[in-house]
Amino acid sequence: MPTFLLVNDDGYFSPGINALKEALKLLGRVVVVAPDRNLSGVGHSLTFTKPLKMRKIDTDFYAVIDGTPADCVHLGYRVILKGKKPDLVLSGINEGPNLGEDITYSGTVSGAMEGRILGIPSIAFSAFGKDNIMFDEIAKVCLEIVKKVLKGGLPEDTYLNVNIPNLRFEEIKGYMITRQGKRAYKEKVFKYLDPYGKPFYWIAAEEFGWHAQDGTDYWAVMNGYVSITPLGLDLTNYDSMRKIEYLKDSL
Repeated sequence: MPTFLLVNDDGYFSPGINALKEALKLLGRVVVVAPDRNLSGVGHSLTFTKPLKMRKIDTDFYAVIDGTPADCVHLGYRVILKGKKPDLVLSGINEGPNLGEDITYSGTVSGAMEGRILGIPSIAFSAFGKDNIMFDEIAKVCLEIVKKVLKGGLPEDTYLNVNIPNLRFEEIKGYMITRQGKRAYKEKVFKYLDPYGKPFYWIAAEEFGWHAQDGTDYWAVMNGYVSITPLGLDLTNYDSMRKIEYLKDSL
């Protein structure tokens, strides 16, 4: 019977993580270790400057106080599972998509990345929707992908970023292997004053969007397909190495 370590960045109370937990129980043991609050956008950060505490919510279900998704992977693996690798690290289901360059900010994707760094096959799941997300339906798609990965495995140093349209299971058109797309955001820094007249600032997107290029993650979900993007731990831009060879002569 497989063991799954399940994390997220929306918090242990998120309907997405709870829907995925219930679906995964059909396959094996599910250990949930999640932040005690919403940490969307926290990225791939580990806590080194202060101690962490866990609160037991239920059997195999823990909340990490002030912990990031990457922290949750470490505590789940090294503390709860006592260093025994789970069959998969699963992160999500995120309340909203993680497409294009947004994956660099995503705590959901970072949870899967941390699992892969620790040598564990890992998948990040996100829902392409904003309102009335059908998490139970999306969890069915997650379950199908988990079954296939358990059987077929993943290449070494590869983890998956999966985005799923907010549709009923039977309405999904199919599964596509996609590349990372490009976002088309308009962001702004808003300035406000606190009650004492001191300024504070809020970074927010005025418009959300991605370029709908064929073969990208965004194109797939916009057209009713599940987007499965393989990501790697090696961030080297190999195509640029020859173009910057002139820097070798800079010393």
